[in-house]
Amino acid sequence: MKPVALTQNIAAKHIMLVEDDLSLAEWFSDYLNEQGYLVTLATRGDVAIDLIASDQPDLVILDIMLPVKDGFEVCQAIRSFYQGPILMMTARDHETDEVLGLELGADDYVVKPVKPRVLLSRIKALLRRYTPSEVTDITPNKILIGQLSIDANSRTTMLAGVKVAISSNEFDVLWQLAQSADSVVSRNDLVTQRRGFEYDGFDRSIDILVSRIRKKLGDDASNPYRIKTVWGKGYLLAKDAW
Repeated sequence: MKPVALTQNIAAKHIMLVEDDLSLAEWFSDYLNEQGYLVTLATRGDVAIDLIASDQPDLVILDIMLPVKDGFEVCQAIRSFYQGPILMMTARDHETDEVLGLELGADDYVVKPVKPRVLLSRIKALLRRYTPSEVTDITPNKILIGQLSIDANSRTTMLAGVKVAISSNEFDVLWQLAQSADSVVSRNDLVTQRRGFEYDGFDRSIDILVSRIRKKLGDDASNPYRIKTVWGKGYLLAKDAW
């Protein structure tokens, strides 16, 4: 099955839209085309995995209800080779679906019907966090803590000389924690920095991201010592644990 390229603007950011509802997919694609994006469409989960591996788009919009492989299976499969942002989009408004999607590597989650401007703002926010800022002074944009190296320019993380594959949102949270190493960073600060609004007391996305970061950086999930939970306050990245 060949992808459907819905614009030819090669300078545009490339979005892979994985959606089996063709009328909805074409509607979203037309809107995103008008906003200057290159959109490629996949209508099956198994096909999407191959296309994302070969094309490495700037962002993936991923529906959950897909033929052959569902969105959860696709998300889990591509996280082994794709480090760009993943926006899950579904008609199923269940908290368990949102939590599972985030745990499997998604960066954000929206429920249909989605207003076009809301979708566009989510896309811009994800791309903005994923794309390195152009800076002239690179010194403040690299953090070294023991064997942990975090580079904001290339958005890469190294531990003991080995590159760690982390998502865009995971990088942002890790960078924020590392900037305040040995100090507590509140959930509110982490949510506000990442999503642009204050913590409402119910958003679990930060907890899920921290859990994923810990796993990738070899922290002890049952008794974390590298990224500690300070109950009722937030998280603390310990300087002496690396």
